[in-house]
Amino acid sequence: MKKYFKTLKAYSIITLGLFINALGWTAFLIPAEITGGGITGVATLIFYATEIPVWIPYLIINTFLILISMKILGKSFGIKTIYATATLTLFFSILQGIIVEPIVTENFMSSVVGGILAGAGVGIVFSQGGSTGGTDIIAMVINKYRNISPGKVILYADVLIISSSFLIFKSIEKIVYGYVTMSITAYTIDLILTGAKRTVQIFVFSKNYNEIADKIATEMSRGITLIDGTGWYTKNESKILMVLVKKQESNALLRIVKEVDPDAFLSVNSVMGVYGKGFDRIKA
Repeated sequence: MKKYFKTLKAYSIITLGLFINALGWTAFLIPAEITGGGITGVATLIFYATEIPVWIPYLIINTFLILISMKILGKSFGIKTIYATATLTLFFSILQGIIVEPIVTENFMSSVVGGILAGAGVGIVFSQGGSTGGTDIIAMVINKYRNISPGKVILYADVLIISSSFLIFKSIEKIVYGYVTMSITAYTIDLILTGAKRTVQIFVFSKNYNEIADKIATEMSRGITLIDGTGWYTKNESKILMVLVKKQESNALLRIVKEVDPDAFLSVNSVMGVYGKGFDRIKA
């Protein structure tokens, strides 16, 4: 039952991310004729040239690319990608039919807001192990084996797509707006993924270290390192617990410490990265 609710939560978050992404495109970028990156960017170029709704080429192209993701990234990634592609296709078909005029008339603001929403949506989907397809698949494949941020991969891969908008609009200005959107999207993706993976290192100083350690191990399933220490002023020996947890888990750990020993002393520090069991896999 717990696994079911965890899966349901992941798909709910993915759905929210897809809606945010679709809203960024249909409410800001497409009405302003600004081309972003990815297969959605290709689909918008086709729309600008032929007026074929974005969701049609988006669905067709991603149908082929999904097979690649399932083979390399695993069936679970493929299932989430299929769900994301189908859901985003649905959102595109609905929202593009409703929104026909730019919400913001100023092109630069449209590119900024659209880029933020599009990037936030993709970042949320990535954080749950899914993908919106297209160049996202390439980015996730590379990130699987190398410590290269997905945002940077997408940034470089999408230059050609955005530059191709010149063939339709004959406008350097449109390309510049597209690059602004692309940069903001990549930055937003990295920002969200970094926040989702942020880890903290907590040192706990308490006479009740045994009880605290037992509760952390039992309730949070996190490893604890016991360190011998000596107070310099008191010259008293003490035990120090060192625990590494995801940032979103830190409140649960602090609550455990407070319940056992409200007078405990804690030191909480952010760390750049943690690799190993329970955290990220070493990629080099």
